[in-house]
Amino acid sequence: MSGSQPVPQLGIFALGTASHAYLEFDLVAGAEERQLVSALADLREPRTTIGGVNLVIGLRPELWRRLQGDDTPEQLAGFDRPVVGDDGFTMPATQHDAVLWLAGSAYDVVFDTSREAIGALGEIARVADEVSSWPYRHDRDLTGFIDGTENPSLAEAPEVALVAGGEPGAGGSVLLLQRWSHDVEAWEALSRERQEQVMGRTKDDSTELQDKPDTSHVTRNDQDDFGHVFRRNMPYGTVTDHGTMFVGFASSQAPLHRMLQSMAGVGGPRDALTHYTTPLTGAYYFVPALSLIRGFASDPEAG
Repeated sequence: MSGSQPVPQLGIFALGTASHAYLEFDLVAGAEERQLVSALADLREPRTTIGGVNLVIGLRPELWRRLQGDDTPEQLAGFDRPVVGDDGFTMPATQHDAVLWLAGSAYDVVFDTSREAIGALGEIARVADEVSSWPYRHDRDLTGFIDGTENPSLAEAPEVALVAGGEPGAGGSVLLLQRWSHDVEAWEALSRERQEQVMGRTKDDSTELQDKPDTSHVTRNDQDDFGHVFRRNMPYGTVTDHGTMFVGFASSQAPLHRMLQSMAGVGGPRDALTHYTTPLTGAYYFVPALSLIRGFASDPEAG
C-alpha cells in the first residue's frame, strides 16, 4: 500500500441529501462471504449511481478481516454483545453481515436504487432490517433540537472519520449504526426548560448551558473526553412511531464504544435522554476505502 491516503467512499461526506435508506443484510445459507462483497462492489457501477444516489457499503468487521486480513483496523469488532449500564439500561446488539446506506435528492430514486440492490443480492443475502429516513426542519431531530452541533466541518471531517494513511484499513471508516425510538408523549410532556436540561443545550439555537447537569446528553457525549465522531444522523418513521437513526463515523472504534458506555451509564450516571428514547438496534460496520471495495468487483477496472 502506498503512503498516500486511499480514496474513501465519498458518500460518507455527501451532505444535503433529502432521502435515505439503510438496508442491512445477512448471508443466506450456502452463500460465501466473497460472493457478498463482490456483489456489493458491483453495485458501485454506473447503473446504480446515476440520478444523484450516493451508496455507502459497510461490512461486518470479522467478515472483512477474514477476506482482507491486514486491511482491517486492529481490535475492530462487531456489535455482538449488548451494552448494559449499571442500572440495567441496555443497548441491544443486532449485528448483521453488511449494510447499504443510500442517499439521494428524492425518495423515488432511492427507492428504485434500493430495489435494484436488493435484487442484485437476492441469491446471496437477505434484507434483515430496513429503515427509510428524511431531514426534519433542515438540521433538527424529532425532539426539536439541532442535531450534530459539534460535528467537524467537511474540511476536518476526513481526519475524524477516516483511518489514517499507513494504518490497517487506511481510507476506511468505522460506522456505528443504531435506531432509536422516541417516547414522544413523555418528551413533549416536559417543559422547554426541562428538555434543555436533559439535552444540555438551548432548543432555539443550540447554545451549551453553563449549568447543565452531569446527566445531560451533552455531558455524557463530550467528544473532548471520548474522541471525535462525524455524525450523519437522520430522523426516521411515521407520525405516530418515529425516532433517530444514529449514523456515526470514526477513525477507530474506541470513541464510539466509549460514547455508548457513557450514555448507558457504565461506571457513571446514565444519559438523561435515554429515559425518553430507546435503542432498538446496534451494529458496527467497517466501511473500506473505495479502492479496496472495487478490488472485489467482477470487473475491477470498470466504474
